[in-house]
Amino acid sequence: MPKKKLITIGLIQSKVSSDLTANLKKTEKMIRRAARAGAQIICLQELFQTLYFPQKQKMQKDNFAEDIRGRTVSFMRQLAKDVGVILIVPFYEKRKGKYYNTALVLNNKGKLLGQYDKIHIPQDPGFYEKDYFEHGKNDYKIFKTKFGTFAVLICFDQWFPEAAREARLAGAEIIFYPTAIADIIGYQHSNNWHDAWETSIRGHAIANSVVVVAVNRVGVEGRSRFFGQSFMADAWGKVLARASKGKEEVLVQKVDLEYNKFLSEGWGFLRYRRPNTYKNITSNKFISRSKKLKNVAHYKAEKKALERK
Repeated sequence: MPKKKLITIGLIQSKVSSDLTANLKKTEKMIRRAARAGAQIICLQELFQTLYFPQKQKMQKDNFAEDIRGRTVSFMRQLAKDVGVILIVPFYEKRKGKYYNTALVLNNKGKLLGQYDKIHIPQDPGFYEKDYFEHGKNDYKIFKTKFGTFAVLICFDQWFPEAAREARLAGAEIIFYPTAIADIIGYQHSNNWHDAWETSIRGHAIANSVVVVAVNRVGVEGRSRFFGQSFMADAWGKVLARASKGKEEVLVQKVDLEYNKFLSEGWGFLRYRRPNTYKNITSNKFISRSKKLKNVAHYKAEKKALERK
């Protein structure tokens, strides 16, 4: 085995209320706790300081959105500097009259290293995100820091192996997935959403020889019950740490980035690729939405559950 390259990652899994100030203060305490435990890079959950408003349609965007020069980002820049950590801060950004589901990356001196705008946007019962977010157009950004090189993909991005592969080929040693994923209260799904979610992300770790970090929220918001279980997995897909299903938690874990190279060389999943055979990946096949979806039984059941009081 090669010499280890260890870094310490922290994640914040929390409940969110309608009180933005209270959400900020609580998150500050949890970030400071993670920093005291040795975290060098800390990732927050998707839209960390607001309720998950896209579960409903026709919400007022400006009740949730902020400018990058606003209170939330200013507060987090100072906090990153105070505690000396790299912060991944996902929030709802208003930029030149448009709205984005964005993740900012702040270094340990509070400097903005860059941002990533969510690229894959769903539009399904309880997740009406196309009503609120522009599609990101800046590709899959890589953030090089003193502690490691990483990419940030946001929530729905996590279902796309192409996004993980792009990030890994661009140089990511870690892929962070800030997330807001929930079960709809009153809707009984025949399968397990949590199992599919975790399995998919762990699959990205294995296929790309990369560390993955998924950060979900907990608590009930409207008709959504967020199931938590944030986790970190190594390049073998082994879960190194997992939070609970329903509790707020600060999770801190050491990861070995050198293990990525060891497995990549051993398995050769990147080395043995045949890019010339992947032409359909960049085609528009299956891009159009089926008009039959509105009549599918589980869509109707989800909508009915969402409309209950």
